[in-house]
Amino acid sequence: RWQKVLYERQPFPDNYVDQRFLEELRKNVRARRYRYRAVVFQSGAVVQQLCSVCIFVVTWWYMDAGMLSPQGLFGAALAASLLGYVLFDAVDGGAGRRESGRTRWADLKSTLVFTAFTYGFSPVLKTLTESISTDTIYAMSALMLLGHLIFFDYGANAAIVSSTLSLNMAIFASVCLASRLPRSLHAFVMVTFAMQIFALWPMLQKKLKAQTPQCYVGVTVLFALVALAGLATVSSVGAVLFTLLLLAVSCLCPYCLIRLQLLKDNIHGPWDEAEIKEDLSRFLM
Repeated sequence: RWQKVLYERQPFPDNYVDQRFLEELRKNVRARRYRYRAVVFQSGAVVQQLCSVCIFVVTWWYMDAGMLSPQGLFGAALAASLLGYVLFDAVDGGAGRRESGRTRWADLKSTLVFTAFTYGFSPVLKTLTESISTDTIYAMSALMLLGHLIFFDYGANAAIVSSTLSLNMAIFASVCLASRLPRSLHAFVMVTFAMQIFALWPMLQKKLKAQTPQCYVGVTVLFALVALAGLATVSSVGAVLFTLLLLAVSCLCPYCLIRLQLLKDNIHGPWDEAEIKEDLSRFLM
């Protein structure tokens, strides 16, 4: 009788298998079963980031058109940042701050250094891309914002995720767009606003999502409505298309994922590669 061993000689060829070979067949061993509500909830991260990009572009358009003063934007962003800072600690009662060991004085110093550095270099940011055509600036900004959305950390464990690259691309896009604003003060406020909405706001999102899911859903819906309202004042067609995009991301895509899960048919058996589960680090000493 044939045995699946290598240390005995048997009167069978090396590639021989008997009728018991398929008895070890298993299907969808590691397949995850998703629920529609859970997938819709997780899609909120994508919706919020799309709305962040939308609000940033609409804000830049208002400043470029002279309908929004840099002083007004800086005051509103400062008030929103202070509110978010208080909320960030209030959500978990300051437990995260105590674990990290970071003090409020350290946060204040970091804020002052960044603000002073950005303000001092705002004339350079304003004139940095004067030799580049406006169409090229718009094209680069669009590509950078698209890359920001692609590489952003939505919570998935994938090789393509890179929070640092995503943030750098967003800041690069903000510098490009800020260079087309009228004055250096506009460039300073625009870059500062970009840092707030692309770096600080996602941190608060993750904290709300982990601690208060219901509040996170409410904030996501409110944020989407603000983005749609702002975009509607610029372009009604753009607002309609953006609404369809958000509905597709939050409703249609989760439905398609659930339906496609029913068609998954991964097989596992003795033909799989061997997995060494024993800790072999002692052999490397």
